[in-house]
Amino acid sequence: MKIKEQEYLENYDITKYERPSIATDMVVFTIVEDKEESNYRKLSDKHLKVLMIQRGQPPFQNMWALPGGFCKSTETVYEAAKRELKEETNADRAHLELCGVFSDQGRDPRGWIISQAFMALINNEVVRVRAGGDAWEAKWFRVSLKKIQETSEKGENGGSCINTYRLELNCDEICLWAVVSEELLYEDYHASVEYKLIDSEGIGFDHGKIITYVLKKLRDKVEEDGKIVFDLLPEVFTLSDLQKAFEIILDKPFLSPNFRRKISKYVIETEHTLTGGGHRPAKLFRRNVEEFYR
Repeated sequence: MKIKEQEYLENYDITKYERPSIATDMVVFTIVEDKEESNYRKLSDKHLKVLMIQRGQPPFQNMWALPGGFCKSTETVYEAAKRELKEETNADRAHLELCGVFSDQGRDPRGWIISQAFMALINNEVVRVRAGGDAWEAKWFRVSLKKIQETSEKGENGGSCINTYRLELNCDEICLWAVVSEELLYEDYHASVEYKLIDSEGIGFDHGKIITYVLKKLRDKVEEDGKIVFDLLPEVFTLSDLQKAFEIILDKPFLSPNFRRKISKYVIETEHTLTGGGHRPAKLFRRNVEEFYR
């Protein structure tokens, strides 16, 4: 290091500038199977669910929020997210991806706190959920996101489009919801997007907006090539399970022949089959690793 630069750094006073606290908030998704015991075949229905934590102290005491915590000075935000995910779910091999930064003024009543929002995808079979810290309880909530309104305007040099979504989270008798707008602006050949929390019930902070944003990000990635879906499945799976996972996330059905042609390069057939439950034996597959990491 040059002497002049070293002298500058020795005399630099970082306390002259206000500094925010950095937090990680994780939108943890899994696919859960609910079995109807009354049916002798035990036909199942699967749902995309998100992990929520009931807060045990202010702010937003008794309300539900995303798992997460503050970043320590000795770790990166990714290391902080990985640590929090391990503490909350005991998952070591989850897909963990930074999706966005949320820094709106007033988003946290405790002060200037910037959230690094992560998407985590885990196989429900390896999860052990537990509440800790300032949390009372941890639960998986079924996720539903529907567009309820769309308006658009066009001008000579651009235009705008506002999509309004209703997010609903359900678990037992608990129903949480949020209304979030997605404002897309097209101006001078450039596009920008902003999400705003319009209203919410039972969800703390701006976490309704974060869940909406990250869920839309997940859907975009699934539409792109679908490889991310495999992180929600066990090591081996049936093609029906894989198709069902796609349909659950995208909230639309697929024709089986078309779907299987689309994903054929990503899977390899194993020598094993799935039996039991009153169904015909189904072939088991695993991901084609060579195709995933080209």
